[in-house]
Amino acid sequence: QVQLVESGGGLVQAGGSLRLSCVASGRTFSSYAMGWFRQGTGKERESVARISGSGGTTYYADSVKGRFTISRNNVKNTVYLQMNSLEPEDTAVYYCAADYSGDKLRRGVGEYWGQGTQVTVTS
Repeated sequence: QVQLVESGGGLVQAGGSLRLSCVASGRTFSSYAMGWFRQGTGKERESVARISGSGGTTYYADSVKGRFTISRNNVKNTVYLQMNSLEPEDTAVYYCAADYSGDKLRRGVGEYWGQGTQVTVTS
């Protein structure tokens, strides 16, 4: 069983930055692929960024490439999402997710999910 706790969301003006953190419980954190997803009001949940267990492979949605960076610290059991040049369209609840299977994470059906953290970007 893995518990995920996100933090770092908030209210920011367009062009600003935020860093989200997701702390995972458990001893096998490095075995899990991790991902950040988001869901805006009235929108479907979408994958934002994913990272392999070792951190050597990353994926970004086209809408955030060049602006967001996903990283992980396997000693601290934490995955981060650095968000720069934020736009109003980035407003959403951001969720952290984990799964042994990178493919399941890619399909948005990861086994473990956090409770979400709200990010609001004003124009």
